Amino acid sequence: MIERFEARDAHDPRLALAGPPSTSLLARFNLAGVLTSADVHVARRACVLTGLDPDGADDPGARVALAVALAVRAVRHGSVCVDLAGLATEDAEPAASDAVSGGAELPPWPDAAAWLAEVAASPLAEAGVVRLEHDLLYLDRYWREEGQVRDDLLARAAASPEVDAVALQAHAERLFPAGFEEQRAAALRAAGSWTSVLTGGPGTGKTTAVAGLLALLGAQAAREGRALRIALTAPTGKAAARLQESVVAAQRGAGFDDDDRARLAGLQAATLHRLLGWRPESRTRFRHHRANRLPHDVVVVDETSMVSLTMMARLVEAVRPDARLVLVGDPDQLASVEAGAVLADVVVGLEQRVPGSVTALRRGHRYGPTIGRLAEALRTGDADTALALLASGGSEDPGDPGDPAWERLVLLDPDDPAHRARLRAALVDHASALVEAAERGDADAALAILERHRLLCAHRDGPYGVTHWNLQVERWLAEHLGRGVGRAGGAAWYPGRPLLVTANDYGLGLFNGDTGVVVRDGDRSLAVLGSPEQPDPLRLATGRLGEVDTMHAMTVHKSQGSQADAVTVLLPPPDSPLLTRELLYTAVTRARRRVTIVGDPASVRAALERRAQRASGLARRFGT
Repeated sequence: MIERFEARDAHDPRLALAGPPSTSLLARFNLAGVLTSADVHVARRACVLTGLDPDGADDPGARVALAVALAVRAVRHGSVCVDLAGLATEDAEPAASDAVSGGAELPPWPDAAAWLAEVAASPLAEAGVVRLEHDLLYLDRYWREEGQVRDDLLARAAASPEVDAVALQAHAERLFPAGFEEQRAAALRAAGSWTSVLTGGPGTGKTTAVAGLLALLGAQAAREGRALRIALTAPTGKAAARLQESVVAAQRGAGFDDDDRARLAGLQAATLHRLLGWRPESRTRFRHHRANRLPHDVVVVDETSMVSLTMMARLVEAVRPDARLVLVGDPDQLASVEAGAVLADVVVGLEQRVPGSVTALRRGHRYGPTIGRLAEALRTGDADTALALLASGGSEDPGDPGDPAWERLVLLDPDDPAHRARLRAALVDHASALVEAAERGDADAALAILERHRLLCAHRDGPYGVTHWNLQVERWLAEHLGRGVGRAGGAAWYPGRPLLVTANDYGLGLFNGDTGVVVRDGDRSLAVLGSPEQPDPLRLATGRLGEVDTMHAMTVHKSQGSQADAVTVLLPPPDSPLLTRELLYTAVTRARRRVTIVGDPASVRAALERRAQRASGLARRFGT
């Protein structure tokens, strides 16, 4: 299904007002809400530079221009290529009537076979601006990056490191006691490979396997008279911090001895940008690359589902051929906000070409059996089971079913006044507890309270979006406290304001995804950023902070790599294109103890029936 936008007015920036004549294919698809002005202008400029006329109504130049515009559009929507033949046979979401188009109808698609032939014979293809492979149309950059990731991973898989299998097995028996056989097998397999992929849902023991693997490799390096150089990394600062905390926590297990812990002491996780060496003049190039490799012997990447195609290309070219690369993540979660669905593609493609390189963990350890069953129902698209579990409330879990602390699963109807009041009370209770701890200057307590609950939204804007709900919680909190809070109340930096960092600031040591809270410190307010597990959270004057948002609510995308005791998921209506199985699964699996879904059963069913579709040729290219 092709998503179409609705123009707000005649001056909507998505309309190419100074673009092609209204009779051209580009203009017609723009007015129909398929292409935006950015897609149109890029396609027109590329065609003009190669001698094509992009502004015809129905001629080869116009059809090639349309194909290029669709390739640009695909990247904006998270795909790395576009299936022209598939588009020509798809239905589209009807465009709502508006003052500009009057509900402009979608023009007929070109004939698929002739369209592909015209693109292949065009000057744009000859010049390498666009590429066709397996009938998929790419912009050149993404075609090259897909090929590079495939080539680098297959080259790494062509050889294996030398290991002392007997010593590794004996050590693994001690590190992984009974009940952790999955993790033991995964660690041993990864120890014998230059590249390994470890998948599984939240709480399945992926980090336990990683910690054991590092202990195994550290002991082998010690026997060889050297220290093991380890890099722990993740796409965001929050995910990197959780990886570091989890690896440290896993070392407290009974299987680790003092020597194991000593070899892994002082491990520090970093974002991928920091690991590769951020360069202020470029967003896609780094200090470490094929000619200046990373010095590490082992590179562990957590939350790999969040890694874009471009970042994966930069990573694999920077890792030494004789260093182990361990990709960890959950392919059923949401993919990167940028182009690509790399982890899912690598799991399929690499397993086909190199059997045994992918290990999947299934047994959950983070949450109880009820949330685990709900997560599995969401992962497999079983709407009947998911709704039955939500209706049951999770009362079969240990504890008193009447105690709210044990009410693990809740489905709230947003149209029911009693349910709306219940939602308001829960959100105000959490926000006011934050304010109380922050007012007395107790940063540790405030950070701990922050980790108790997350309100997750699919959208950023609109009545179901983060912006609206951050303001709504602050209004309710102001009514509860009897004073203004938030920007609307004239107190932007009020104690208890939860913070979400939205951009990297290497000078301050802040990274996109970091979280914190404003805390009173005498007669001033400080921003304290970190987590309860961190021994020394970062403390900064609020005036030093740059790009931060209030975090009474956050998007599901931003929540990846984090967890909370309780999660409330605000579902949009069933027709929202953002409502997908991957989104709901990702949101629910952030919870340790309690899940509240605000939405009607139709929204739950719609989510499970709609998969997040991203066009990619990476998995297929592993076979060529």
